[in-house]
Amino acid sequence: MNNLLAAATTNPWKIYYYIAIFATVLFVCKLILFSFTGSGDSEVLSDFNTETDTDPSFGFFSFQSITAFLMGFGWMGYAALTQFSFGHKMAILLAFAVGFMFMFLSAMLMFMAKKLEKNVSNDKSNAVNKIGKAYTSFHPNSNGQVEIEFNGKLQVVNAVNTTNEPINSFDLIKVVKVQNDILYIEKVKK
Repeated sequence: MNNLLAAATTNPWKIYYYIAIFATVLFVCKLILFSFTGSGDSEVLSDFNTETDTDPSFGFFSFQSITAFLMGFGWMGYAALTQFSFGHKMAILLAFAVGFMFMFLSAMLMFMAKKLEKNVSNDKSNAVNKIGKAYTSFHPNSNGQVEIEFNGKLQVVNAVNTTNEPINSFDLIKVVKVQNDILYIEKVKK
């Protein structure tokens, strides 16, 4: 322990250097893990997250943002002492400033990446009054399937013929109502 303190007082840049290397390796590993799995932090430091309605992995005090802080802190402290020849007090101030900037940017980038996730709702009530095609033949007042576009994509869904006339495959249909995720259709008159 005395050797570590002696090294820190004679070469304070080594502390920043080792913090920067360690944090950079952790940051890159976590970023690679996020890229391949798409998952953020499990429950790491979720107690510090102040927002309750969002994913705790993208809070300001997530593992990713803390490693970003340590990375910015270490590299700026190292550069301030070795490249810019600042004193130790100025190096600490600059290291904290850059560390907090890295922490903030990391949290913001992860938050924006999380917002890119697309939640596709399959609300079939959006299909009311839409025109589609019968995918199967329908006998009067019977079940079958239709091909219809709603919620931005073409889908084949279950439907019920509400009329007393048959509907053949590929006939145009119109959705008149949706109940219990079942489309109720009628044939489009020509």
